[in-house]
Amino acid sequence: MIERIAILGTGLLGTSVGLALKAAGFKGSIIGWNRSADGAQKALEMGAVDRLATDPILAAREAQVTVIALPIYATIDFMEKLSGVLGPEHLITDVGSTKRMIVDVAQRLYNRPETAAFLPGHPMAGKERGGADLGDAELFRGAVWLFSDDRDARRTEGGKALVKAWREWVAAMGSRVIDIEPARHDEMVAWVSHLPQFVATALSALLEEEVGDAPELKDVGGRALREMTRLGASPFSMWRDIAHTNTGPVEHALLLLEQRLQHLRENLRTPALRDEFEQANRFRQGQ
Repeated sequence: MIERIAILGTGLLGTSVGLALKAAGFKGSIIGWNRSADGAQKALEMGAVDRLATDPILAAREAQVTVIALPIYATIDFMEKLSGVLGPEHLITDVGSTKRMIVDVAQRLYNRPETAAFLPGHPMAGKERGGADLGDAELFRGAVWLFSDDRDARRTEGGKALVKAWREWVAAMGSRVIDIEPARHDEMVAWVSHLPQFVATALSALLEEEVGDAPELKDVGGRALREMTRLGASPFSMWRDIAHTNTGPVEHALLLLEQRLQHLRENLRTPALRDEFEQANRFRQGQ
């Protein structure tokens, strides 16, 4: 069914999508485009894409399915640009980490009989750093791939068929597909993805400020330090759009964490500290 795919954004996720599709047996053509020529060339050399495009709009017009693997505001920008040039024979999907704004744009521009179909997606997979050179065909294996699909969308039969086929390829890449409402999506990822990132960022920045120049830091800091600060290596460019488009849920999670930390600070020498450890252990045992 799907024979031509365009990947707009050959960073970590875009390159990994291409590699995973190939590993899953996709025999069609994959065309790649990236804002950085080096990133596009690396994806080509790794075999994630079959050829490169100089014009992303023309690449999307040529493809049946376009995967936008860019930061959220860039994704929305391309959604606006592509809405006027793609038709019912096309499907666009994304890998953005927040969904409410993307779904709002999709409901305005797509999924009508005369327009292209749009399937909002988010693979819960990644690394603390980006770039095509970190692309991995196994990145999505065992991961959850979330879709915030509009089941009432007035798609053409061709659009519905492309949506079904893409969901099948996501499963073939090794992911477990889950459908979730966009507001619920953003609330949940604020807790399980965004909060850990901002905690690691704050902790890493604090350590750099307080003990970053300590000569014994590398010797004293062990596995716990490495695990707690691993996400501190994530670049601002990856997280600015997430912070801007999921501000409310992230603010709420951070506020509750601040209150929890204050509770811990005030109970370092009381039985309440034991209760916190017991509750934390119950959460870990359930994972």
